[in-house]
Amino acid sequence: MSGMSVDQAKSLAQEEIQKSKDAILELNHEIHADPEISWEEHRAMERIASFLGNYGFDVKTGVYGCETAFEAVIGSGDLTVTLCSEYDALPAIGHGCGHNVIATVGVGAAIALAPLVEDAGITLKLLGTPAEEHGGGKVAMLREGAWEDADFSMMVHGMTGIDTSAHVKLYTAVDRFRVTFHGQGAHAAAAPWAGKNALSAASIALHAIALLRQHMPSDVNMNAYISESGHVTNIIPEKAVVEMEVRALDIDTWRDAKARVLKCFEAGALAAGCTWEWESTEHAYAPVDPDEKLADLWDANLAGLGREIAPGSGLGGGSTDMGNVTQVLPAIHPMIAFLGQEAAPHTREFATAARTEAADQATIDAGTALAFTALDVALTPELRKHYQDLKAARPAGATTVTLEV
Repeated sequence: MSGMSVDQAKSLAQEEIQKSKDAILELNHEIHADPEISWEEHRAMERIASFLGNYGFDVKTGVYGCETAFEAVIGSGDLTVTLCSEYDALPAIGHGCGHNVIATVGVGAAIALAPLVEDAGITLKLLGTPAEEHGGGKVAMLREGAWEDADFSMMVHGMTGIDTSAHVKLYTAVDRFRVTFHGQGAHAAAAPWAGKNALSAASIALHAIALLRQHMPSDVNMNAYISESGHVTNIIPEKAVVEMEVRALDIDTWRDAKARVLKCFEAGALAAGCTWEWESTEHAYAPVDPDEKLADLWDANLAGLGREIAPGSGLGGGSTDMGNVTQVLPAIHPMIAFLGQEAAPHTREFATAARTEAADQATIDAGTALAFTALDVALTPELRKHYQDLKAARPAGATTVTLEV
């Protein structure tokens, strides 16, 4: 490594992202205008891959078993910094979670760092991680070793409202699964006694879950809908299907909540005389467990850019597959605010907010702060040694062992 100071490196990184600001925001706006849902983000992936290729990154697409994932690498240092970009949208409402911002925050940070990687002793890897909204692309990529060489990992999520500390635990664990009840069809008027009503089993189960809510800790959230339940009124439904999710901030609380929810489904089946089974529909997401040192650095760098980090928890309750990454190596997933915007996430109004000047400013500020945080670690000997020691102590394959419920 060179004798460059942290402050000198940060100044150069900020110059780099400012030089490319217009191009980064144009990429952001293109992704926003052309939303693609989970596992179908082909155009977003290709746009970002092509963009990074022009900046000297070695880019591979369709990596780690995911057709719409990419890996972009530059540098050959012995400190591997892994950044993440996600770019899937929501059905019908487009980028109502602002993944156009998430994608280009990672891109901006990577571009800011690219000219400095050799002097800073960094191998910089930007991972394009699909299907965060539904599917768990990061979980699939973890299992294939995408973070096995990482010393630490970072990404940033956009939000409305205020900037909050990276220490704040906003993201819950979530498990999504499908319950199917099997009963016996019958004529609903001529011989209803001959039927075993699968819809009744589902209704009883959901009512039991509604009553269970009173006895759950405040961080538990349970939601469901009946996706299949018969087609006409004169036939007793012989099949009913319920899509269910269970969330909680604490892993043990979450596992207990799921076990109790499954008992409710069992009770519905018993009461209606039906059989039942359940299956996972997506990878389970762990809660985000931010690394303390990285969170301190992020907070200081964001404040150093003139942004105010307000006290309080901000808007929480959502879940992300980055939680699984934070469980197996040092990582952070802070928020960056679209200042002055108030729309709730996962709405059309939020999609509009993600294409405002405030969102553009958040993109550049977050990319800058992310690059600064990487440089703090790379150019501060004790921090560099801390993360390298943690990686050296990590057993081979440890990052590929993902959360089980």
